[in-house]
Amino acid sequence: MAERLRLREPFTDAAQQAAADRMGMFVFLGTEVMLFGGILAVALVDRIEHPDAVIAASSRLDLWLGAINTVVLLTSSLAMAIATVAARQGRRKATLAALLATAALGLAFLGLKGLEYAQDTAEGLIPVLAPPAVPTDPAQALFLNLYLTATGLHAVHLTIGIGLVLWLAGRIARRRPAQAMTAELTGLYWHFVDIVWVFLYPVLYLVR
Repeated sequence: MAERLRLREPFTDAAQQAAADRMGMFVFLGTEVMLFGGILAVALVDRIEHPDAVIAASSRLDLWLGAINTVVLLTSSLAMAIATVAARQGRRKATLAALLATAALGLAFLGLKGLEYAQDTAEGLIPVLAPPAVPTDPAQALFLNLYLTATGLHAVHLTIGIGLVLWLAGRIARRRPAQAMTAELTGLYWHFVDIVWVFLYPVLYLVR
């Protein structure tokens, strides 16, 4: 049986409170769209103005590690969707299992990304860690800086998402009431982070 939403001040109606919660999350995600949208816009301009340099820089990235991470993250979105549905139905054990699977897949993504960063560093592709080996072509250097900035920001957002998922799993494990809306809002954030990667992967890895 689904759990009832606990009302908070100043709300007197559950539907109104739920709508306000969703609106707040959508406003927040709108600001995140502007953040990543600006980075993608710069990458697009760099691609249009310096196609050969961008293709050369992109070809140095690990296409297959990026592809595997894409599958991992999309699978985590499926797990998060299952958790949200189970929370609405009041199925505590199923919700908890799906949340833990979501967090585990998120950690797997970060682990693979860390492996990729280690490879990039060894090949001199990370400007901060190995500046002498960074391409002297400004357009290639810009692309690699965008790659590091975009994927680094994405990793930070994913880390926050993992923290939220584990926090929610802890509340459910302690049998805290009315977690359906919290699961839905956490799911919206998680899916947004996944969608960002769906855009980053082709823009950064597939321009070759």
